[in-house]
Amino acid sequence: MRCDLSLYLVTDAALCAKAGLEATVEAAVKGGVTMVQLRDKHASDEAMTAQAQRLKALLAGTGVPLIINDRLNVAVASQADGLHVGQSDTAVQEARQALGSQAIIGLSINTLEQLHNAPVALLDYVGLGPVFATVSKQDHAQPIGFDGLATLASACPLPSVAIGGLKAQHAAQVRATGANGLAVISAICGQPDPYQAALAFRAL
Repeated sequence: MRCDLSLYLVTDAALCAKAGLEATVEAAVKGGVTMVQLRDKHASDEAMTAQAQRLKALLAGTGVPLIINDRLNVAVASQADGLHVGQSDTAVQEARQALGSQAIIGLSINTLEQLHNAPVALLDYVGLGPVFATVSKQDHAQPIGFDGLATLASACPLPSVAIGGLKAQHAAQVRATGANGLAVISAICGQPDPYQAALAFRAL
């Protein structure tokens, strides 16, 4: 499955609660989201697997891959299209062995040292950031700003997606750094109309 990082939606169960997670994702994809990551730090593995299976069915035929955040067992059980891991999450090598060569695997990167130590041969993309501090993830690393993003993107041998407090008006600045796209949470999940919110990113 293709790995188009242009507009990468990371879900937030609380922000999506009013409209519903599936309805939010469906609307956002219609608006132009190119990848979806299921992220839920509080759900049980069983609940997250069931949610992933529902999203996988919803995304069938759209060409939009479903990526699981952190939990390799959920990615395997739900037959998701890939896994995104942080620096302290499941080892990339373990994920690649379990999911196979066709899976999309991404890794969060915050510093040049992390980038240089990344197992790039086993990865499909990296997430760079956070660009700004964000309430969607309380335990995030030090924000890197657009200058830090440009430094990492220019040094990165893989496709990259920027994340962290990004809104539609930042799209041009992100592109100027050399990153391949934007990953967003609250800028779509927390909006009254996820379709229009996604459309605003794509228009820019």
